[in-house]
Amino acid sequence: MKTGSTGGIARFDSPGKGRGLRATEPYKVGDLLLACPAYACVLSVGERGYICEHCFARKEGLSKCGKCKKAFYCNVECQRKDWPLHKLECSAMCAFGEDWCPSETVRLVARIIATQVSGPASTHLDKLDNEKREMNELDVAGLHHFYSKHLDFPEHQALLTLFAQVNCNGFTVEDEELSHLGSAVFPDVALMNHSCCPNVIVVYRGTLAEVRAVQAISPGEEIFTSYIDLLYPTEDRNERLRDSYYFNCDCRECTTKSKDKVKLKLRKMGDGLRSEEVRKMTRYARNAIEDFPPPAELLEMCELSLDKMGAVFEESNVYMLHMMYQAMGVCLYMEDYDGALSYGEKVIKPFR
Repeated sequence: MKTGSTGGIARFDSPGKGRGLRATEPYKVGDLLLACPAYACVLSVGERGYICEHCFARKEGLSKCGKCKKAFYCNVECQRKDWPLHKLECSAMCAFGEDWCPSETVRLVARIIATQVSGPASTHLDKLDNEKREMNELDVAGLHHFYSKHLDFPEHQALLTLFAQVNCNGFTVEDEELSHLGSAVFPDVALMNHSCCPNVIVVYRGTLAEVRAVQAISPGEEIFTSYIDLLYPTEDRNERLRDSYYFNCDCRECTTKSKDKVKLKLRKMGDGLRSEEVRKMTRYARNAIEDFPPPAELLEMCELSLDKMGAVFEESNVYMLHMMYQAMGVCLYMEDYDGALSYGEKVIKPFR
């Protein structure tokens, strides 16, 4: 496999997990294990005009595509390299005008088909619930609607498989501030298995994915990343893993649940809290986080939720921290800098 400037990674059959990666040489914290260019990627529509379509570099003075006027590039070389794939969107955008609105996943799959790149093998098609099956069917329909005049498709079942592969193994590309830039496929990086005690993280430099050590790694040790946000407690993490990746994690943290008590810190009340009350408040907090309204209504919702959760949870509880972080972001958006500072100080306090 290609491993950038390093060569100390090998594929192997990980017991109970399928394919995986392991180290063949030692690594220190911060070391680069793997650097992998995207096999296929698409820039988020919301970032157009600010970031180069091809290399994802954020620069001023980007030049427009001469035909569609909607794609932007930092130089002629990037435009030349991206044209074989952009021409699919360029023709479609010109034909549909303002009605051109395929999802990011549909756009990524179109590029994968155009480059004839095979995605990762894992699909979990047999485990998809009805909602996910319907979403895949809608994505296939969207692909046909927006690209049928510009692309030859494989048969229907192969398309369903490809969408399942991308949904399960695709990556969200982010900048240094963790802002969403687009989506990509990195087949080598996708070989890494999950752990809630990861020894590496994936960072992005444009459309290049870098895998760097966050723990010391010995030769023969498996390389683990995290597929999800590790801030949340064990039950919540595993529910997210089951929903998106169809497995439960059996790592040390999920077995011992050693950090759950700190993450789910409760208020001390004289008559105590029943476990059912805590479960109900946890469900409420998770639903509130997942169902955010438009920005204009969000701050009020955050404040009401904090009042309600504050009767049960301490301010250092992860659900309280998440809600305060959202409130801080809304205050910044509304240019209420005093409010943002107040929430920011509360968010950072438990991490000091």
